Amino acid sequence: MSIATKADTMSAADPVPGATAEIVAFRPPMRPAMDRIAAAARHTMSVLLPPLIVISLTLFTWQLLCSEPGARLPPPTKVVSDAWDFIVDPFYDNGGVDKGAFWQISKSLGRVGIGFSLAAIVGIALGVLVGQSTWAMRGLDPIFQVLRTIPPLAWLPLSLAGFRDAQPSAIFVIFITSIWPIIINTSVGVRNIPQDYRNVAAVIRLSWWEVFYKITLPATVPYIFTGLRIGIGLSWLAIVAAEMLIGGVGIGFFIWDAWNSSRISDIIVALVYIGIVGFLLDKLIATVGHFVSHGVAAQ
Repeated sequence: MSIATKADTMSAADPVPGATAEIVAFRPPMRPAMDRIAAAARHTMSVLLPPLIVISLTLFTWQLLCSEPGARLPPPTKVVSDAWDFIVDPFYDNGGVDKGAFWQISKSLGRVGIGFSLAAIVGIALGVLVGQSTWAMRGLDPIFQVLRTIPPLAWLPLSLAGFRDAQPSAIFVIFITSIWPIIINTSVGVRNIPQDYRNVAAVIRLSWWEVFYKITLPATVPYIFTGLRIGIGLSWLAIVAAEMLIGGVGIGFFIWDAWNSSRISDIIVALVYIGIVGFLLDKLIATVGHFVSHGVAAQ
């Protein structure tokens, strides 16, 4: 054995006196995780920052314009101070129509839920009929086009005369206001189904239910939910206007009562609530439509 080989063998096999062995654990680089966190933070800021800037500038401009002597509308600071009790306690109930924002909005949403649900059921059924039948389209479409141009509140006196009660009258106004975009969009979706799909259904002799479930429904879901999104927005607009006239508990009548009592700050806060609820209703229908569309496509 050579001197070099012996030295190498001793250094590899025999530990150096006084030395200790140390195991170093391998740590994967943290850079990808940090990059993902930074990318998520940038995306969040890009989504939240623009509306925050616009809202801040709007409030600042509003504060400047309405802080001048003789201003007819209160500035944001006065709105918050005047309507503070209405803002911080939405669940109060003093009896009658003197209720908090939660009860006012809940009552309005209850009317919208009933009227809009009826409009969705009837509207989708009529839309499918009009889209599939040429005779139905020629007979009903002109009537629909005329009726949908009538303003919502124009139906209220007729509904009050027919139902003799405020609650069903308000529901009817919601129904008759929101049904037209549902019918029109559904019928357009049915008419846009490719003829090849219909030919295949005829060749394999699908029943009417199988044609509806396997062909008509998947092809028209995007159109249906477009109509539903328009309809829910019109429903929320109609109920607020109708409640101003029919009275009782509801966010619409709350605004009218606040006007009669010169509570301008309460009106402004109620308008903010109405806008937020309308936005959430639209997002709710859009989210449901997204999941239904993907579920139908997966089938």
